[in-house]
Amino acid sequence: MTDKRCTALVTGAGGFIGGNLVAALRSRGHERIRAVDCKPFAEWYQRFDDVQNLSLDLNLLDNCETAADGAADIYNLAANMGGMGFIEHNKALCMLSVLINTHMLQAALKCGAQRFFYSSSACVYNGDKQTTFEAPSLKEEDAYPALAEDGYGWEKLFSERMCRHFREDFGLYTRVARFHNVYGPWGTWYGGREKAPAAICRKVAETPRGGTIQIWGDGKQTRSFLYIDECVEATLRLTRSEFRGPVNIGSEEMIALNKLAQLVAEVAGKKVNIVNVPGPVGVRGRNSDNALIKRELGWKPSLTLREGIKATYEWISAQVSQLRAAS
Repeated sequence: MTDKRCTALVTGAGGFIGGNLVAALRSRGHERIRAVDCKPFAEWYQRFDDVQNLSLDLNLLDNCETAADGAADIYNLAANMGGMGFIEHNKALCMLSVLINTHMLQAALKCGAQRFFYSSSACVYNGDKQTTFEAPSLKEEDAYPALAEDGYGWEKLFSERMCRHFREDFGLYTRVARFHNVYGPWGTWYGGREKAPAAICRKVAETPRGGTIQIWGDGKQTRSFLYIDECVEATLRLTRSEFRGPVNIGSEEMIALNKLAQLVAEVAGKKVNIVNVPGPVGVRGRNSDNALIKRELGWKPSLTLREGIKATYEWISAQVSQLRAAS
């Protein structure tokens, strides 16, 4: 295991997963953490005074080298991304994230990093395997033959291959995880980049008892959702493991979007009416198969969806109340 006195670099640290990862490293006693994001500090979800915080555009190679200088472990979570609405309407912007991972790999190699973690996505999986509501759980080999989510998914799949070839050709220690719909507190909950759990929590928090919320599509599309703390734990285990191949980090608890909205309303103690409207929906069914990560890392989620949604709703409801009070 890397000495906790060595520098750990987290890119995308001003975002949801990156910010929670920095918080976890601090809580585990890491003494030297470098947090990097392109956003101004005021827009970071979490920022800590005892961490070296840098605002850098990692599309640029020079900035990647500045970020990687002296770092032993690199967690590359920086990307242009968001929920389904953002992904479907910003395909070129999402694909430009390939610059970040390419330059971060080059910088990691040049600066002598010991470990390099890359956050991929379930959007890399073949769309033909996700055409029904009760789609079978996705195994790691189901990414090929390749038919990834247009834009965002193709960039992630290409970047996975980059990590593999940097390991094979240059000996760089790389690890790749395919995240499945991570949610929880301290993340995007409004503005167009939020994902389904956060968007639904916000809508329910903003809606009076007996009010109406909208869900894109027919609401029968299914997904599994992983609570942020579980994601961070699995990420840290994978980064320090001997397992090389891409691996799912997700939950096997699949749910339809309308039922997710009902669950949020129950947690909130509200009765709401759900109206389905046209909008981006993505694939019909997607669920994580966790057999590989259970076998290789001994990891599986411990929190139920209801428990995670309760914690998430409480945080988002507080944000909604604060915003109302401020305005």
